[in-house]
This record gives sequence, C-alpha cells and structure tokens, in this order.
Amino acid sequence: MAGIEVIIDSPMAANFTEFYLEFKELWDTEAKRRVKQGRHPLDFSSVVTIGSHKEHVAVVNYLRTRNKPAIVIAAGGMCNGGRIVNYSEAFLPDSTADVLFLGYQAKGTLGRDIQKYGSRGGYVFINNQHVNIKAAIHTISGYSAHADQAGLIRFATKMKSPPGVIKLVHGDTFSKQALKNKLAPLLSKTEIQIPE
Repeated sequence: MAGIEVIIDSPMAANFTEFYLEFKELWDTEAKRRVKQGRHPLDFSSVVTIGSHKEHVAVVNYLRTRNKPAIVIAAGGMCNGGRIVNYSEAFLPDSTADVLFLGYQAKGTLGRDIQKYGSRGGYVFINNQHVNIKAAIHTISGYSAHADQAGLIRFATKMKSPPGVIKLVHGDTFSKQALKNKLAPLLSKTEIQIPE
C-alpha cells in the first residue's frame, strides 16, 4: 500500500488504541510474542487517526482536492449520522471513489439507500441535497459485530436472572418478529416488546 494514505476517522478508535497501549500487560500470548519479534501489533505509523471535528473537516476538504489514492475508515451508523455523512456527500458523486459497506444497513437508512440505488447510478438525499451516486458501491457480508439470531437467543437465555422486559429495536420488522417468536416460549416470564 505504498503511497496510499490510510485514514481512520474515529475518535473512539483513537481512544481504544490508547487504552490498549495502557493495558499491554493484559495482551494475549500472540500479541506479546509479536512484540518480542519486533512486530508491534499497534504500530500504525502509516495510519492517520482523526480525533477532533476540526481535523475531520480539514481531512474531507484535503481529500476532495488531492488526486492520490486514500483509504478512509469511518464508523457508519448506517450513514444516518456522524462523520460518514460528510464523506458520503463529498465522495458519492466521484466516479473514482469506492464505498465499501462491511455491516448491515437497515431499511430506511441512508446506507441502505446508497446500497440500493448506487448500483444503478442513482441518487440519494443528504442534508436535503440531491447527491448523484457515481462512486462504485460494494458490500462485504460477515464482518458485522452484531450477533445473529442464535447468538441473541443464547445471550438472552443464559442470563442468571431472566430480564423482565426485552425491547427489540434493531433490524427489519420481519427479523424482529421472528426473534420475538423464538424468544417468547424460552423466556415465558419476560415481556418481549417491539417498539414502534
């Protein structure tokens, strides 16, 4: 990746890195072995981490005006809020840009609309502005940090004390209802809700 800048635009990522360094005595055997071999697992010397909003705005403007490749890693929130919105607005109209989704994009979110309409050369509205999608849109499944149905059922049923109420708030309506139907007989004393 020589010559390609890698930018992580996430204050949380910067904080995590600091905490990992602070607690290195808790690292696993593999990480400690790599350090002994001179391969530091958190050596991000070729990566720029953006913390403040002011830095973020400067990076977006910088990337708009340069003509070199860069990889930007920004938390998504399904593109409905945060810094990813600025990147989307700036680079969706750019035919030399690629947008890669690694996580689930729920129906009704900007991320889902970009996936749906981007493959057809469509458009989306960002900040009430019509934005043409000329960037290539890609999706890779399997990298979501969310548990699947079986994992959620295992989590809910293995609690020492069953919860009084479970509110299913994330996912498509059909998926939430299916999960509710599977949880109800397993947690008979728990009220399972799907809020509007």
